[in-house]
Amino acid sequence: MTTTADEFLAERRFGRFQRHLLIWCSLIIVFDGYDLIIYGVVLPLVMEQWQLTSIQAGLLGSSALLGMMVGAITFGTLADRLGRRVIILSCLALFSVVTVINGLATTPTQFAVCRFIAGLGLGGVMPNVVALVTEYSPRRLRTTLVAIMFSGYSIGGMLSAGLGILIVPRLGWEMMFFLAGVPLLCLPFMWRHLPESLDYLVRKGRHEEAERIAQQLTRQEGLDAIPRLAASEEADAKAPVAALMQPQRRVSTLMFWLASFMCLLMIYALGSWLPTLMTMAGYPIGKSLGFLLVMNLGAIAGAIGGGLASDRLSPRLVLIVFFVAGSCALALLGLKSSTLVLYALVAVAGAATIGAQILINAYVAQYYPPAIRSTAVGSALAVGRVGALAGPLVTGMLLSLSLPHAVNFAAFAVPGLIALVAVSLIGRPSTATTASPHTG
Repeated sequence: MTTTADEFLAERRFGRFQRHLLIWCSLIIVFDGYDLIIYGVVLPLVMEQWQLTSIQAGLLGSSALLGMMVGAITFGTLADRLGRRVIILSCLALFSVVTVINGLATTPTQFAVCRFIAGLGLGGVMPNVVALVTEYSPRRLRTTLVAIMFSGYSIGGMLSAGLGILIVPRLGWEMMFFLAGVPLLCLPFMWRHLPESLDYLVRKGRHEEAERIAQQLTRQEGLDAIPRLAASEEADAKAPVAALMQPQRRVSTLMFWLASFMCLLMIYALGSWLPTLMTMAGYPIGKSLGFLLVMNLGAIAGAIGGGLASDRLSPRLVLIVFFVAGSCALALLGLKSSTLVLYALVAVAGAATIGAQILINAYVAQYYPPAIRSTAVGSALAVGRVGALAGPLVTGMLLSLSLPHAVNFAAFAVPGLIALVAVSLIGRPSTATTASPHTG
C-alpha cells in the first residue's frame, strides 16, 4: 500500500515520539518569546539612559521586527528546499548568540543592529517549528498541539517580564540579554533528537531515514508494517511562493496575510508599549510589568482553549469570536476601571491577540500542502512582520500627539476589526483548498 507522508502522519496516534517533538519545539518557542519580549521589559530604562523620544524608541523596537520579516520569508522558503531541522537549529543559534552580544551595546545604533540580526533568527524559526509540529500531529489534534507549542511564546514572555521585575532594578537591563545565551546549552541535545520533516525526506529520496522515522511511529502503536511512502502531490513545485497564489487559494492567501498583519501589529504595539502606557497612566513600573505578565497568561489560555475549539469547530469561527472580544477589551482598557477589571481586560486582550495569531499560524499550516507549508507560514508571518514593524512605530507616533489615554487604547481596537473582516473571507468555496479538514 502507498500513501503520502502527510496522510501517514495524520493517521497516527499521539504518542512518545510526538510528545518529545512537541516538548523540544515548545522549548524553542519559549526561548523565542523571551528574546522577543525583552525589549518591552527594558524599554523604559533604555529610553531614560539614552534620552530617546517615543518615536526614536519605536524605531529602535522595530529593528528586530524588520529582521523577523526578512527571516520569516527567507528561512521559511529555504526550509522547504533544505530541510526544517537544520534551519530551525541554525536560527536558534543565531538569535541566542546575537542577543547575548546585544547586552554589550553602548549606543542606540549598536542596539538596533544587534536586534535586527537576532530578528533574522527569531523570525526564521517560527514558520518551521509550526510546519514541523503540524506535520507530525494527528489530524484531529493539529490546531491544539500547535497552540500548546506556541504557548511557549507566552511562557517566554512571562519569564522575561518576571525576571525583569526581579533582575532589572538590581543588575541592570543588560543582564536580561546575557541570560538569552541559555538556549545554546540545549543545541547538542536538539541536534540529536529533533527529527527532520518526513515529507522532505521522501521528496529528497532519503528513504532510509524516512523509514526509520516511520518505524518509530508504527512501533509505538504496536504495528509491524509500514506503508510505502510517497511525497505530497505538490512536491515538485519550483516556485513555492507562486504556488500560494494559484487561483483556488489566492483570496485566502491574501486574507491570511492581512489578518496576520493586523494581529501582529496589535501584539507588538502592546508588547513594546504596554508597560510604558500603564506607567504613563500612573501605575508604578512593577505593576506595569505585571500587566505584561497577565497579558501572556491570557494568551496561553486563549491559545489552548482556541486550539481545542478549532479542532472541534471551525478555526475561522473561533478567530472571529477572538477578534470581536479582543477589540472590545482593548477599547475598554482606556476607561477608568478597578485594577482587577484592568487585569481581566488585559488577559482577554492577550488571549485575543497573541492567542489569535497562534491560531492563524496553525490554520495556515493546515491549509496548505506539506511541500509549501513552511513557505506558506513564513510568508504570512513575513507580511505580518510588516504590521509588527509598524506597531511600535505607529504607537510611538500616536503617543507623541499626547492624546487622551482612552483614545490611545481605542486605536488598538481598529486593527482587530480589520482582521475580523479578513478572517471571515478565508475558506470561501471559491478559494478553499482541501488541505485542512476545517475550512470554516
